[in-house]
Amino acid sequence: MSETNPARRVILITGATSGIGRAAAFALAKKGAHVIIHGRDEVKTDQLRREIIVACGHLQVDTIVADLFLLTEVRKMADHINERYKNLDVLINNAGGLMGTEREETPEGHEKTVALNLFAPFLLTELLLEKLKKSNDGRIINVSSVAHKHLAKPDFYDIENKKNYSVSKAYGDAKLFLILISQKLSRDLRTAGITNVTVNTLHPGLVASNFLGGSGLSSWVKFISKISVPFSKTSAQGAATIIYLATSNEVRGVSGKYFDNSRPVKVSARYNAVENENLVRDYCEKVAVSLLQNDPDK
Repeated sequence: MSETNPARRVILITGATSGIGRAAAFALAKKGAHVIIHGRDEVKTDQLRREIIVACGHLQVDTIVADLFLLTEVRKMADHINERYKNLDVLINNAGGLMGTEREETPEGHEKTVALNLFAPFLLTELLLEKLKKSNDGRIINVSSVAHKHLAKPDFYDIENKKNYSVSKAYGDAKLFLILISQKLSRDLRTAGITNVTVNTLHPGLVASNFLGGSGLSSWVKFISKISVPFSKTSAQGAATIIYLATSNEVRGVSGKYFDNSRPVKVSARYNAVENENLVRDYCEKVAVSLLQNDPDK
C-alpha cells in the first residue's frame, strides 16, 4: 500500500480509549502522526497517551476529554481543537455504540443512539471543517457499520425513534444516517469546488471487543455476540480500514465512498437516495442550530 507521509499530520480520533479506536491510535502514532486521542474518561485517556508515547517513541500525542452524548461538549471539544491547533489533517469519527433495550434520552433531550452515532460526528465535522480545509489533503473518516443494511428500518420523519424504538433499529438507522450525511457532505464540497477535503465511511467488521459492554442489551443478544467472537476480527484488524483511509495514497481525492476491508463497496440501495440524504442533513442542522441558539456560552 502506497502511503501519504503521516509524519507531522495532525489526526483526531474519537472514541480512542478502547477497541478499534485504540488500535488505530497506536498504529497512526507509530507511523509518526501527531495524534489527538479523545475519550470520555480522563484517567483512561491520559493512561493511553502514556502507553502510546512509550510504544511509538515520540511525544506528539495529545488528549481531549468530552462526553459525546452531549452536543454542548462536542462544541467545546471543537472549540478547543480550533483554538489550539493551526491545522487538522484527518478527523476520524469513531466513537459510537449500541444503547439499551428501552429508549433513553440525553440530558439535552435527544435519543442516545442518534446523539452519539449521528449528531456528535455531524456537529464535530461541521465545527472543524474550516480547519480541515486548510490541509492540502484533509480527510474525514466516519465509522459506520454493515448494520445499515440489515438493521435499519428508518422513518425519515422520526429520526429519533420517538414512535417505534428498538435498540437494533436505532443503531442500524443511525449508521445508515451517518453514511447518508457523509455522501451529502462529499457532494456539497465538490459542488463548492473544494477538492482537498474528502469524506468516506467504512464498516470495520465484526470486532471482538467490549462494544456491547454496559449496553443494557438482553442476555440472548450478548450470548450471540459472545459465541461469534471466534469468527471476529481483532481490534487491530478492525482498525485496518481506518488506517488505510487515513494514510493511503490510493484514496487521496476519493470521496463519498463506503469501504469494507479497505475496498469500496456498495451502500444498501434501499434507502440510498438524495432525498433521504437531504432529510437527514436538514434534521441534523436543525439540532445544531437549536444547540447554538440555546447555548449560554455562545
